[in-house]
Amino acid sequence: MALEERDLYDEREAKKPARLTCPHCRQTEDYELGWLMRTKKRQLPPRADERDRARFAKARNYMVRRDDQVMCKNIRCRKRFEVTGVQSVAFTE
Repeated sequence: MALEERDLYDEREAKKPARLTCPHCRQTEDYELGWLMRTKKRQLPPRADERDRARFAKARNYMVRRDDQVMCKNIRCRKRFEVTGVQSVAFTE
């Protein structure tokens, strides 16, 4: 049975700042976006086969953006808008 991706990586949550502009009120602010950091484990689990060893050799550390929408910080606006201009997946090496 092949290993799943979560068997190859350790996961932790992190917050990273991003400068975004609200499309409704056009105000630019810094927002804390939630990311899931996936770091490659030090060694492969013992039940791995040859295909899993090849996948593990190619594996790299990466981040996946968790927040797709944020709420505008302008008190008069406060509308939710979609995060654009920020990658949804980023390699960290």
